[in-house]
Amino acid sequence: MTSPVTASRRTLDPIDLAIAWDRLISITDEGAAALIRTSFSMLVREGFDLSVMIFDTRGRLIAQSRKCIPVFIGTAPVTMAHMLERFPPQTLAPGDVVASNDPVIGTGHMFDLALMKPIFRGGRIVAYAMSITHLPDIGGMGFSAAATEIYHEGLRLPIWKLFAAGQRDETLIELIKLNVRVPEQVLGDIMASVSCLEVVDRQLGEFLSEAGLADVDQLAVSIIDQTEAAVRSALVAIPDGAYRNEVEVEAFGDIRRLVCRIDKRGSEASIDFAGTGPCVGAGINVPLSYTRSMALYTLKCITAPRLPNNDGATVPISISAPVGCLLNAVPPAPSAGRHVIGHFIPPLIFGALAEVVPDRVMAGSGLIDFITLQGRRPDGSGMATTFCAAGGFGALSDLDGQPTTPGSSNMGGMSAELFEPESGLVVERKSLRPDSGGAGAYRGGPGQEIVLRNDSGSPVSVFSMANRTQFPAQGFAGGQPGACRQHLVNGETISPQGRHELAPGDRLTLREAGGAGFGNPQARPASKITDDLRRGYATPEGAARAYGPDWPRRGT
Repeated sequence: MTSPVTASRRTLDPIDLAIAWDRLISITDEGAAALIRTSFSMLVREGFDLSVMIFDTRGRLIAQSRKCIPVFIGTAPVTMAHMLERFPPQTLAPGDVVASNDPVIGTGHMFDLALMKPIFRGGRIVAYAMSITHLPDIGGMGFSAAATEIYHEGLRLPIWKLFAAGQRDETLIELIKLNVRVPEQVLGDIMASVSCLEVVDRQLGEFLSEAGLADVDQLAVSIIDQTEAAVRSALVAIPDGAYRNEVEVEAFGDIRRLVCRIDKRGSEASIDFAGTGPCVGAGINVPLSYTRSMALYTLKCITAPRLPNNDGATVPISISAPVGCLLNAVPPAPSAGRHVIGHFIPPLIFGALAEVVPDRVMAGSGLIDFITLQGRRPDGSGMATTFCAAGGFGALSDLDGQPTTPGSSNMGGMSAELFEPESGLVVERKSLRPDSGGAGAYRGGPGQEIVLRNDSGSPVSVFSMANRTQFPAQGFAGGQPGACRQHLVNGETISPQGRHELAPGDRLTLREAGGAGFGNPQARPASKITDDLRRGYATPEGAARAYGPDWPRRGT
């Protein structure tokens, strides 16, 4: 790499920029690796429900870890702006760590804790680092959709200094400790996040010294400008016009309609969710921060999917939704399970643009399934954990959907070997769900079936936060829908968004939704259908229903 000592006096050439950009991302990856290795909870250690980011001195996102939740591209800059408003740069000192879990300015629910650390060199701020992690518990009812007000959902922290000049605020720590079910896990995850930021601080300092840069600001300009130009160029290629779509979703015993209108003019686009139904009295409402983030993520997938995430991708796009609708919830509306509705935003937007950019959209996915478990382990210790499982991925215009792969998120699945001692439940069975993926020229990914048995010796409370139980993933260009999701206890179907008790010995069955297909099923070659049968994605009976009884005689 050309020494940026001289490069800082001129525009970085593409090679310099590429190397420096990759270095910033690798630093966030190192921070994420440290966080994963030192975390206490399953959702961070196994599910990778986290993100690590670097911001320039103006608070603009310039690098994000690759093993992270991608939609935080939209929420983290909002959180950063509010943190800097509460603690302007001149009030920050080396060793400060600022914290908040406010869902309105954060990721949409209070289970995600954001920590921000100003990075100092030579007595001045040269960058900021931020981590976001999903805590195993924050008090209240726990991670669930069962709350009717935000006040039921847990401890909502204001923007505050967890560390001031290197000294930890023990009063804040004691407040958190007294309000959560599993304090050792919660505090362990918080301190893992602090350690992660220390790794980013150290490695970023080493990079700046090696490169001869005073701060990250010049790199930030190049990164953001290049990304913005790429997104604008891709938007120009989409025909100008107004594109509309709407979908129905299950909403805690009710049905709500989500509506979007995309106005695309030249190199800019706006998305308006006017017409969306009102909030409900359950924790599945979506604050605008999360709605905005999911929408920005979707348009980035369409316009510049190969460029790493940064603030440049968001500049040409504006997002709006009426206050009080399901996609712009404000307190006291609860929002702990905001993903239940929020994960429908990508398929809603993809559906609006499917006819004009069919090669860039994805058919509906089965989405991810979260359940929260509270009770006691066989040794009598307290237990509060989350289990997540994926439905099938939606098909694309030239690619089959992957089995058991989440869409609208990239959460990791839970390994049985680690989940069982953590929860006291046994993973009795985990298998593919054949015929659940929608038929098409390119078929949707199948879901899975998981059976959990309560071997803890004590009752376990189960909070379901499922979607796709009434409205399956929809296909494009003639592709067929996937199968719906089901939750059952001892073989009896239960509410997908409620609270249930598992007595000792009871079995909870999760039948995960399938992804939808893309294209006419009659265009699928017999060789691919044969391969689906071999892999366990389909049964002979299911293939005959989906593709016709004469499919074996179809051309390859």
